[in-house]
Amino acid sequence: MDKAEMACQLAAQTIQNASPLRPQTAVVLGSGLGGFASAVQGGVQLPYADIPHFPRATAPSHAGELLIGTLADHPVYVFSGRFHYYEGLSFRRAAFFVRVLKQLGVRNLLLTNAAGLINLDFTPGDLMLVQDHINFSGQSTCRGRNEEMFGERFFDMSDAYSSELRALAHACAEDTGVLLREGVYAFMPGPQYETPAEIRALGLLGADAVGMSTVPEVIEAVHCGLRTLCISCLTNYGAGLSPNPLRSDEVNDIASTRAGDLSALLLALIGRL
Repeated sequence: MDKAEMACQLAAQTIQNASPLRPQTAVVLGSGLGGFASAVQGGVQLPYADIPHFPRATAPSHAGELLIGTLADHPVYVFSGRFHYYEGLSFRRAAFFVRVLKQLGVRNLLLTNAAGLINLDFTPGDLMLVQDHINFSGQSTCRGRNEEMFGERFFDMSDAYSSELRALAHACAEDTGVLLREGVYAFMPGPQYETPAEIRALGLLGADAVGMSTVPEVIEAVHCGLRTLCISCLTNYGAGLSPNPLRSDEVNDIASTRAGDLSALLLALIGRL
């Protein structure tokens, strides 16, 4: 057993020891969306600091703990706070928890994030189902020696954001009356916001929204064979699309105002998995 496998097994065993529940679905909460964690019933709170080999979540508004409980009568793992490349982590370290989820037998990974909008047909506050992503960072969670226990050396990203789960999300949005856009998410490394020129370039390349997270987890989830879905809360216009400067407090404030609709959508989705 190599070091990577041992690290994942130790983290997975710690999580299993914390609760008798064995969820097949995990949810990751992005900036300003941590309030959803309060909906978890009968939950065990496990700080990331208590899970071996887990990084620390240092981003503002990210609680940095794993909740294990039930939502819509289904057992779930809820990650209140995520890990980012801009925190000084490699893509692989930022997505380490996904390999742990594979060890735990998780099948579905539901991601949320806060993102800036590029597509002017959208409005701040809209929820956008991610259809695909653009990653020009040159980074991958799978760079280096491949570990076959997690997945194949080369793998297809054509359906990285599961078309099956996206169809289910649209059905849940219709049932709950939540407006759900769909579009392409562009990854930028941060922590600085993008320049107006970068936003214009990303728009020309087909991006509808931009953010600093999600892509590492999705790459690793596909490598590990997990079905993945992502919903972005579009919190602000990208740089140059508004006369106002970009502010992190605005991002969190707008995300918080849409937490109710996002929660309703996620609960409906979890209930149908």
